[in-house]
Amino acid sequence: MTQTATAPQQAPTPSAQPQHVVAAIRRRLVPIDQRLDPYAWLAAIAITVIAFALRLYHLASPPGKIFDETYYATDAHWLWEKGFEWDQNNNSAGYVVHPPLGKWIIALGEHLPGFGYTESGWRISAAIVGTISVLMVIRIAQRLFASTVLACAAGILMTFDGMHFVLSRAALLDIFLMFFILAAFGAIVLDRDARRKRWLRFIESGGDPTGRGRDSRPPFEVPWWRLVAAVLLGCALAVKWSALAFIPVFVLLIMWWEVGVRRTAGVEHPIRDAVLDEFLWILACAPIMFVVYLSTWSGWLLTDGGYYRHWLRDTGESEPPFIGALQNLWHYHREAYNFHKGLTAEHTYQSASHWAPIQWLLLGRPVAFYWSGDAPCGASQCAREVLLLGTPLLWWAFLPALIAATWFGFARRDWRAGAILAMCAAALVPWFFFPGRTMFFFYAAPAEPFLILALVFVLGCAINSPPGVPQNENRQLVASIFAGAFVLMVVVMFAYFYPVFAGDSIPYADWSRRMFLGNLWI
Repeated sequence: MTQTATAPQQAPTPSAQPQHVVAAIRRRLVPIDQRLDPYAWLAAIAITVIAFALRLYHLASPPGKIFDETYYATDAHWLWEKGFEWDQNNNSAGYVVHPPLGKWIIALGEHLPGFGYTESGWRISAAIVGTISVLMVIRIAQRLFASTVLACAAGILMTFDGMHFVLSRAALLDIFLMFFILAAFGAIVLDRDARRKRWLRFIESGGDPTGRGRDSRPPFEVPWWRLVAAVLLGCALAVKWSALAFIPVFVLLIMWWEVGVRRTAGVEHPIRDAVLDEFLWILACAPIMFVVYLSTWSGWLLTDGGYYRHWLRDTGESEPPFIGALQNLWHYHREAYNFHKGLTAEHTYQSASHWAPIQWLLLGRPVAFYWSGDAPCGASQCAREVLLLGTPLLWWAFLPALIAATWFGFARRDWRAGAILAMCAAALVPWFFFPGRTMFFFYAAPAEPFLILALVFVLGCAINSPPGVPQNENRQLVASIFAGAFVLMVVVMFAYFYPVFAGDSIPYADWSRRMFLGNLWI
């Protein structure tokens, strides 16, 4: 009997693969923002220019150091002069409880040509960073929603938000914290796109994700955007330690997306393989963040006059070179942590102790940065105030938007809702665990861009049907009109509140009419 030899099966080439399978995988792996809209960047830049003009106009008003500029503008000045904070009243090193990067950025503004140690000088950095954050939220929204209209809506809402506006015109740290968190989020969104493109190239070139071993994975590629995110998170930590809450969320998002891309590609064990493939890259982010964070303390480390700089020596202990300096810095951090943990002093403008994040969303207790009744306004009684208050219509829409985004996210199984809501949770939820601590409305600053993205996501869901469902033109029209009217009303309300955002002197009666919630806003 004659036997016929059977040729061994080989991995299919791209042309031999079922075209409907390749097409389906491609639809799911190609990033959302693939259509080049020639007007997207033009619109983004136009909104950014408006945002910068608003923030730059009368930047030096009101005069003097308002609210916590007393600390941060002064600390920035001495950081630049000495490399560490200085207490001029006591002629000794200053004891501060926040890392130095935000103050270094303020100091850069104080040393720009034409500015100097003036109101404009210590506020210009916040204005620039705040403006760039408007551009970033537009581009992130464009990337997420593939819609220039929705992206512009996000940028307009941030441009005309009262809290963002006020923080962009004051030498406080929170605008810088928000900036680095938002930039890091943008970086991992770009990382997600890059990794999905990597898998798509692998499949289209004939790779078989269903196999085993190295041949079933795409070629080695450094996740540069992920490492950029680590650098930016290190910067955020070097502004305020509250950025720590975002680190586990970033890790979860990255791993979630890595599992998702493997599941889409047809990997047999997507969770196991994602952990094996990405664990070392995630681990590599830790030393990057540490080095970035430590480098911002270089002024303290490379000089001798900083607070606790020679704590070991001053307490009679041995202080070896380098290691001794790090031990002293660790002691400084322990003392600063104890300060934050025990911060319970009452303040006129503090938030509610047990439900502060909910109160922030309801604008239950804004913060007065400046007040004067002496500036002339053409009336017998005048009021001049800088009130850290979100534009009411916008902020009062955030809570229902979060609920709706949760609903749409589950109903449509939309990863964008999950990512945005996770960032909102990282910014707000941890504060529930510090019920006795003194807190303020500006602690919500890192949440604001993600709250806006959640709102814009909901508007987009209201306008557009889910994928695969025919569009309802009547619903689209009504929802589009509503969305446009809402954005317009936010701009109008910002204009109404502008005098108390910018510190203009107005008749007391006009000021009083803007205090919608009475004593809660006074």
